[in-house]
Amino acid sequence: MRAIIIGAGRGRRLMPTTTDVPKCFAEVKGKRLLDWTLEAFTANGISDICFIGGYQIEKVRADYARFVFRENTNWPNNNILVSLMCAEDLMDQPFLCTYSDTLFTADVVRRLLAHSADIALSVDTDWLARYQHRTEHPPTDAEKVTVANGLVTRVHREIEPAIAHGEFTGVAKFSPNGAAALKTHYHRRRQAYAGKPFREAAAFEKAYLIHLLQDMIEGGTAMAHADTPGNYIEVDTQQDFEYAQNFWRGA
Repeated sequence: MRAIIIGAGRGRRLMPTTTDVPKCFAEVKGKRLLDWTLEAFTANGISDICFIGGYQIEKVRADYARFVFRENTNWPNNNILVSLMCAEDLMDQPFLCTYSDTLFTADVVRRLLAHSADIALSVDTDWLARYQHRTEHPPTDAEKVTVANGLVTRVHREIEPAIAHGEFTGVAKFSPNGAAALKTHYHRRRQAYAGKPFREAAAFEKAYLIHLLQDMIEGGTAMAHADTPGNYIEVDTQQDFEYAQNFWRGA
């Protein structure tokens, strides 16, 4: 199993922490976000790591020479979806992908790996507890999901919190068949929407991963959910950073 970490963006909402280092270098409880991620992967036997970088990629290269790297050279002008597909050539085997600005435990990874679905999304069902203290990143910003019969029916920020099953943690698993479906759908949509608005994005190049995932769901692609009751924190703002310092326990 391979892991792909998406870390090309600058993370302006985490300034000044990211003034001179990539967002994943922010330290919580004495460890970088990136090191917490590696611990969760290593505990599940995953050592094949690809890092997709952009902003300050040279610092990641210097400190993590064992990684396979892919570079998003145009990172200021695109977004997470385009970043992920910079590692398309490595999607020839089962893989997990994750955002680089999150904290999650080994159990989150274990639950995903245990799922037999071709595509499975990790979903935090205890998500609202964290939003009591997130005025800079309210529940309306969360990548929420609804589910039915074991499958994700919608992944969208505009889902009402009261009906959301949970929040997508940014960690997802793809089998070879799931990866093939992801790549095929991406290229179809890129060909049709390059330079044009795509779903809620002003242009396809600015789309988030969830935009493509929702588009795939609407096209009939099945996506399962692997639930976790917490064990996850997003570190998007300075307020999140302070929250993580106080409440992250790891495991």
